[in-house]
Amino acid sequence: MHSINKTKTWLAVALLAAGGAAFAQDALTEAEVRAKLEAQGYTKVNDVEFDDGMWEADARSADGNRVQVRIDASTGEVYANEQVANLGKADVEAKLAAAGYSKVHDVELDDGVWKAEAEDAAGKDVELRLDPATGKIIGKARD
Repeated sequence: MHSINKTKTWLAVALLAAGGAAFAQDALTEAEVRAKLEAQGYTKVNDVEFDDGMWEADARSADGNRVQVRIDASTGEVYANEQVANLGKADVEAKLAAAGYSKVHDVELDDGVWKAEAEDAAGKDVELRLDPATGKIIGKARD
């Protein structure tokens, strides 16, 4: 009876080890993780480590903030520990220029949305709020 339990235990260990080896073969490499992060706009990616079945890294988001991210080892899906903007300052300036605003200045991410000051087509100074993901103007007030 004791021998059967030992056999079952060793069989379970062998199956777990084989499953772990199969998972390791399917997992992203560190180079692939870095490439995925950079493709999503992250820069200065460092301290990339595999921990608890996920990749972890420190990086800068598109808006320049330092963030910690976790990456699904098999799908590459990125989970930021903090909400970040998809657009950078240059993206916001370009979107406002394309929408007819000039003299764009004081562009900053404030309370989760982009804020900027500019001159509208009529030459009036305005303060604008933009969606951090799309750059859509979500608020406009005379400055």
